[in-house]
Amino acid sequence: MQDADKGNAASLEGQDLRIGIVQARFNAALTAKLAESCLAELKALGVNERHIRHVTVPGALEVPLALDALAESEDFDALVALGCIIRGETYHFELVANESGAGVTRVSLDHHLPIANAILTVENEAQAWARAEEKGRDAARVAVEMANLLEDLS
Repeated sequence: MQDADKGNAASLEGQDLRIGIVQARFNAALTAKLAESCLAELKALGVNERHIRHVTVPGALEVPLALDALAESEDFDALVALGCIIRGETYHFELVANESGAGVTRVSLDHHLPIANAILTVENEAQAWARAEEKGRDAARVAVEMANLLEDLS
């Protein structure tokens, strides 16, 4: 929910964290905005630019596979999934939204690695633009918070 009360994060210290970002290129201008705000927030939280790996894939269905490859490397404390799925006239929207979301969750659980899922699923382009900047920023904050939490729990 946009502008929701998200409470207070436990730890948003990004120093020494290594973050991987997978960005879908489909709806490129929108996903570029997600990436721009995510990267800016990661840097604001203290994540060193050289500790951020940012890759792109064709679309949302390809995001989980790239996340899995990054997770397999064991080089990252958290990952971020960026994409934008806009409802069309066919069932394809549901298929892409459901499968990409399930894939992101599966990679996270299989590798015990936090993944901030910022793949927007919206009715139209206007909704996507209204959410892109905040969702990209939120993804960065989730990745940092969850990386710190898992470190504390281990």
